[in-house]
Amino acid sequence: MKLCRYGKDGAEKPGIIDAQGKLHDLSKVIASIDADTLTPRTLARISTIKPETLPVVIGNPRMGVPLTGISKYIAIGLNYSDHAAEAGMAVPTEPIIFMKAISCLCGPNENTIKPAHSTKLDWECELAIVIGTKAQNVSEEDALNHVAGYCVANDVSERGFQLQSSQWDKGKGCDTFGPLGPWLVTTDEVPDPQNLNMWLDVNGKRMQNGNTQTMIFGVRKIISYCSQYMTLLPGDVICTGTPPGVGMGVKPNPLYLNIGDVVTLGIEGLGQQQQTIVAAS
Repeated sequence: MKLCRYGKDGAEKPGIIDAQGKLHDLSKVIASIDADTLTPRTLARISTIKPETLPVVIGNPRMGVPLTGISKYIAIGLNYSDHAAEAGMAVPTEPIIFMKAISCLCGPNENTIKPAHSTKLDWECELAIVIGTKAQNVSEEDALNHVAGYCVANDVSERGFQLQSSQWDKGKGCDTFGPLGPWLVTTDEVPDPQNLNMWLDVNGKRMQNGNTQTMIFGVRKIISYCSQYMTLLPGDVICTGTPPGVGMGVKPNPLYLNIGDVVTLGIEGLGQQQQTIVAAS
């Protein structure tokens, strides 16, 4: 299933996408897409409903973050060896964990605000995991049983802020630095999260072209590893690293985002996003 939330910011309704790509209203079935929705029992109930029997949403409504009530936005750094090389950093021997502020989350097609004093605004196309059931000290073998689905994420990064210290969070958590969606795609449609093509364009030029099979640490490892240090709750999001092709890796001169630039990105089977860079007001 492809589940989403659509409508005005703060008043989103739950929706579902049919096989032809049409959006249908789910609000007569469930109140929202949240931690309660992500339980195996509720997802199984929704899966029995044919989207075509639900009202079609007319027009082209705003798409919001595809779930609400997210308690943690966890991120994994340098999880593709080629990306580590272009960043001039050593390939990690275990997952690098940092956090993105919940307040950075925004819809998949919202404008990206370039912060005041920002000079090195960068992009990162990533696969995001959405946790469906509580995970605490889980094994790699059991890890995928705790997943509700997957999303496209852009781990927007201000490298100047990020690399001012050993802690990356302030360069990763600015407002609008967490576009997520357009949909939450449930696991039945993603049998192998380690074989998904992913891409990102800036102003129509292809910058990233990768596949999740080249992750250093796969989805199973990431979930198991994170669960050893913090309890993963339903609705928690983990973005899993980016393939090569980010702006800071462009040689000989890094390429960063400016006002008016348009970033378009997508992952096979998970949809696509588009953001325009705008000035902070």
